[in-house]
Amino acid sequence: MFKFRSHYEQSTEQTVDKHALLFGLISVFLCGIGFSIIAPVVPFLVQPYTSNPEEQAIAVTLLTSVYAICVFFAAPVVGALSDKYGRRPLLLICLLGSAIGYFVFGIGGALWVLFAGRIIEGITGGSISTIFAYFADIIPPDQRTKYFGWVSAVVGVGTVIGPTLGGMLAKFGYSAPMYFGAIITLLNVIYGLFFMPESLSKNNRLKEITFVRLNPFTQLANILSMKNLKWLLVSAFLLWIPNGSLQAVFSQFTMDTFNWKPALIGLMFSIMGVQDIISQGFIMPKLLRKLSDKQIAILGMVSEMVGYSFIALSALFTFYPLLIAGMFIFGFGDSIYGPSFNGMLSKSVDASEQGRIQGGSQSIQALARMIGPIAGGQIYVSFGHAAPAFMGMILIAAAIPVLYKRKHVNM
Repeated sequence: MFKFRSHYEQSTEQTVDKHALLFGLISVFLCGIGFSIIAPVVPFLVQPYTSNPEEQAIAVTLLTSVYAICVFFAAPVVGALSDKYGRRPLLLICLLGSAIGYFVFGIGGALWVLFAGRIIEGITGGSISTIFAYFADIIPPDQRTKYFGWVSAVVGVGTVIGPTLGGMLAKFGYSAPMYFGAIITLLNVIYGLFFMPESLSKNNRLKEITFVRLNPFTQLANILSMKNLKWLLVSAFLLWIPNGSLQAVFSQFTMDTFNWKPALIGLMFSIMGVQDIISQGFIMPKLLRKLSDKQIAILGMVSEMVGYSFIALSALFTFYPLLIAGMFIFGFGDSIYGPSFNGMLSKSVDASEQGRIQGGSQSIQALARMIGPIAGGQIYVSFGHAAPAFMGMILIAAAIPVLYKRKHVNM
C-alpha cells in the first residue's frame, strides 16, 4: 500500500513519506496522552494502601522505579528485535502491553496489583525508542532535529490534554483515567494494524541477533564505549536522574506542600505540554538557525537548573506562584533539550543501528529514571520537600561540562 524509499535514497532526495510521518505523529500524540493522563491520580490510587504521607511518597516513587527497571531490561531486546524484524510488529506489541498495563493498574484492589500493572507496561515499554527509530528511518539525517522538534510539539499537545483530562476524569473515580488510557492506546493499536507502514527496508535490517546484543549491561558498555556517544549519554544520564525524580514526586509534592487536588495537579502537568508547543512552534526554528544541537542542549540544561531553583524556593516559602514560574522555565528547557539530544543521537549511527542506539538510550534513560525516583523519594522524606529540586540543580551543573567535553572530543 505504501512505498518506502531506502534510508540512503531519502538522504539524497530529502523527502519524507507523508503516510509514515502521519502515523508516527498520531502515535506519539496518543502516547503523550496515555503517559500523562495517569500522572495526577497516582498518589490518590496509592493512598488507600498506605498509612501516612511518607509511606505514600515512597510507594509512588517505587511505582515509577519498577516501571523504569522493566524498561531498562526490555528496551535493548525491543530495539534489537525491531532492527531485525522491523518497527511495525514491535511497536504494536509494545502499545498493546501498555494498554494491558493501564487496565491492570486501574483495577487495583491491592498495592501489588498496582505494581503488576506497572511491570506489564514496563516490560513492553520500548514503544518510545521504537517510535524514535521509526522516525529516524523515514527522515533524512540533516532534517532529524527539526522533525524531532515536531515530535516534541505533538507530544506536548498530548501532555497538555492528558493531565487535564485525567484530573477531570478523576471526578468519576481515580481509576477512570487508567481505563481511558487503556482505551486510547488500544485504538492506536487498531489504527496501526490497518494503516501503519513498515519503515525499515529489508536491506537495512539486522541479519542476526546475538545474546550479547540482548543483554542491557553489555549494550550499555558497548554504547558507552563509542567515542562519539559516551559523553552525550553520560550528560543525559545526569540530567534524567532529577527529571525522573521530579516526575515521580511532583503530585505528592503538590499534595503535601499546597494541598492540591487532581484537577489542579493535572493542569500543572499540562504546563510542560504548553511549553513544548510554544518552543517547537516559535522558538526552536529560530534557535536552529543560530545555534548547533549542542548549544541548544546546553541552553535547555541551564533553563532546567533555573526552573529547579524556583521549584525549591516554592517549597521553602510555601508560595505556589514560584512553582508555576519554575515549571514554565523548566518546561522550556526540557522542550528544547529533547529534540536536540535526539538529533545528536540519531546522527551518530547508520540506518541498521537506529533501533539499537535508541534502545540503548532508552535503557540509560530507564536506569536514570529508576535511580531518580528512589533517590528523590528518600531525600524528599528525609530532607524536606525542596531537596529533590536541589538535587536537580547539582546534577545538571555537573552534566553541562560533561556535554561540553564531548564537543572537544568530536573536533
